[in-house]
Amino acid sequence: MNVQEYYKLDRKLTKEERKELFKKYEETKDQEIRDILIKEHLYIAEILSKKYAGRGIDYDDIYQVASIGLIYAIERYDLSKGYEFSSFATPTIIGEIKKYFRDKGWTIRVPRRIQDLSKKINTARTQLSQEYQKTPTVKDIAEYLNTSPEEILETIEASKVYSPQSLDVIYDLSGEDKEINLGDLIGVDEKYFEKIELKDFLEKSMVNLNEVEKTILIERYFNRSTQISIAKKLDISQMTVSRIEKIVLNKMRKEMKKSLEV
Repeated sequence: MNVQEYYKLDRKLTKEERKELFKKYEETKDQEIRDILIKEHLYIAEILSKKYAGRGIDYDDIYQVASIGLIYAIERYDLSKGYEFSSFATPTIIGEIKKYFRDKGWTIRVPRRIQDLSKKINTARTQLSQEYQKTPTVKDIAEYLNTSPEEILETIEASKVYSPQSLDVIYDLSGEDKEINLGDLIGVDEKYFEKIELKDFLEKSMVNLNEVEKTILIERYFNRSTQISIAKKLDISQMTVSRIEKIVLNKMRKEMKKSLEV
């Protein structure tokens, strides 16, 4: 399949079609093919970005970093090694996200002169507050440190970005009724690996199902509907729903067996 053929399709690519594109990209490094591969796998970046959302950094920023990680993964992926792309891309993307959290959450580098003067200002504030029994002015601090008020103001302003975050800083996971600290973002097991691989498997398996089978599968196992409600929706008997469900599950088991044998 060439690039022009892809843009005529109104569906996601099959696993074999994706492999074919990876093979062509490895041979040609065609940027249009890379763009197609990015589009086909952006869902991985989206899933992982949502996992790290609500932890002190905007989702859009995380998603952008995750997308860059996806591009890195596409560039480095070696089809001949036999790995599923999702299994290869996930740790690469997560690595980029964690690196971004470390860069954003830890100390922002400022000139050494500012760092040293900032420490002296903090010490001067403490000593002068005790001596004057009030908060010292910029002029007071400048005279105490034998420097100019302008340099004191410059350092105070620069020090606003020089604020290390503890690994124990707590983030509220909105909607999950629990909290997490920054240290938890580093070196943890990733539970989303299986979720991404499962999504790939379901997409592949459902290609071989007809519309009625797809509807029954989605309603039963995603929407948690009863066989009776599905029967009413499709205007068929409950017995027919039950029979088709068994057929669908049997097809899924066969697909799973094939995937394990690969």
